[in-house]
Amino acid sequence: MSTEDWRPGAPLENLRRRAQILARIRAYFAAAQVLEVETPQLCPTTVTDPHLHSMQLPGHGYLQTSPEYAMKRLLAAGSGSIYQIARVFRADEMGRRHHPEFTMLEWYRVGFTPDQLIDDVAAVACLALGETRCVRHRYRDLFRTRLGLDPLSCSIDQLRAVARRHIDLAFDEADRDTWLELLMSQVIEPTLGIDTLSFVVDYPPSQAALARLRLDDEGQVVASRFELYHRGVELANGYHELLDADEQRARFAADLREREALGLPAIPIDESLLAALASGLPDCSGVALGLDRLIMLAVGGDSLREVIAFSPASPVRSTRTQPERTRPENQG
Repeated sequence: MSTEDWRPGAPLENLRRRAQILARIRAYFAAAQVLEVETPQLCPTTVTDPHLHSMQLPGHGYLQTSPEYAMKRLLAAGSGSIYQIARVFRADEMGRRHHPEFTMLEWYRVGFTPDQLIDDVAAVACLALGETRCVRHRYRDLFRTRLGLDPLSCSIDQLRAVARRHIDLAFDEADRDTWLELLMSQVIEPTLGIDTLSFVVDYPPSQAALARLRLDDEGQVVASRFELYHRGVELANGYHELLDADEQRARFAADLREREALGLPAIPIDESLLAALASGLPDCSGVALGLDRLIMLAVGGDSLREVIAFSPASPVRSTRTQPERTRPENQG
């Protein structure tokens, strides 16, 4: 970018629309008596997930991919329901719908079930998008009806064969979740929420992250997690939050083993979060929503550059050694 190119990349009218949407969101949470909070974006540790790539500032710590851990410490301290509009960072390649720095709306409702939180998310999304229909799909049903396989019981060979029929692949070996997420992101997602808000529920237990597990109505163990899509764009990722500190520690340890297998640097486990869980996190459901993407859709845009005042001149690249797994990113 030349020094002469100092003007904002987004039209000023879009930036005014952005400000209006943020004001509506703050008014919505104020009316619901949900407390706005701020937590540090630079912390000594970060997420252990091998498929989220944090930015590290040597000698200072990590820029956060989400404010989740600090917000859960506030919840355990008795804050009640809270929300935050946060700048967050991920060292991923930049594209039309990805930026290494973006704006996330994250909130936690104490005592809410996932179904109640889905209604909450729909209300927030409609503040930007206007009135729209909402539909819900089970993850398992989407794979059954659109790809002809059961994602909870099919083999890796079956997943590979179906992926080859639908996607031009540059690799062959991958783990089960990578195949599932490739099929979800490349084949199913683009068809979701074309003229609705589409919520996908009941993900495989291996994709639970910080969500609880439960039995579905067919007796299968699933993650108590949902995602929101509109016009084929992933907007939000929500959980019925895990309360068990020992289970969370075991999941962190599994992440670190996978990081080692992938040749990724180790991440120190967030002992403050585990201590907060051990002290007693209240029963709650939480969600992260990509505000930049939501606003992009609200203005009828096709690129984040249309709603972000100043975009990076070049992509920030990660050091991936494996095919990218499209993890729930809630990007903006």
